[in-house]
Amino acid sequence: MKKFLTLLITAFLAIAAAGQVDKMKDILDDEMDADNHTLRFSNALTGDAVKGASITIQDVGTFVTDAEGKIKFPRGEEEAVYLVNFAADGYITTDVSLEAVAGTIFNNRISVSPVMAMENMRIIVDWGRRPADLDAHLTKDKSYHISYRDMKVADDGEARLDRDDTDSWGPETITIQQVDTEGHYEFWVQDYTNRADENSRKLSKSKATVKVYGNNQLLELFNIPTDDRGNKWHVFTIDQGKIVPTNYVTANE
Repeated sequence: MKKFLTLLITAFLAIAAAGQVDKMKDILDDEMDADNHTLRFSNALTGDAVKGASITIQDVGTFVTDAEGKIKFPRGEEEAVYLVNFAADGYITTDVSLEAVAGTIFNNRISVSPVMAMENMRIIVDWGRRPADLDAHLTKDKSYHISYRDMKVADDGEARLDRDDTDSWGPETITIQQVDTEGHYEFWVQDYTNRADENSRKLSKSKATVKVYGNNQLLELFNIPTDDRGNKWHVFTIDQGKIVPTNYVTANE
């Protein structure tokens, strides 16, 4: 418990210094509950809370999200992995695993995708408190580069940046209307906060995840490799309509 409190206080001071008062209050409300963990579920397109969702945690039980999109469930071991199933009307059913470290789950915010057309593909990036600003990038050869600092919407409307986040946790969300089976795509995440430091380990310590939805189901879930140097996470390519994992951290070119 002493280790947990030390980590918690350190996180609160850093968040307060960054001016993220609302998020600090959320974590205070969530993690100062000595008996329960808290999870929060939000719409990856709007950031709105998802209320009334059914959350099943393996070997723990089933819960329903409240008006703030959150559930509470009893704390277990200080070091644990929880297998979580999310289901709600109008959303794609999603399975994720969450890690408790020193008795707490710091990245307890989970972005989920609304139901979409079968031909759509949606890519969602979530991460922890640090770095503050990770950017999602999607390129299609000889066509477009989607990101906050390049093109937010492709000229032909095929792909768009739905949501950008610059103050921790995410999500960054990109939707492709229909994947070109003849096209070559690349998806990566840049640590914009530490973009000048190609030897930084902060991106690999961000606990970032990428969820890829298509055919109205979760197709892939990527976790960032840990303890690698670099400020660019190359996550996957799409070739002939198929996702090809790459999943490595490198220096931004």
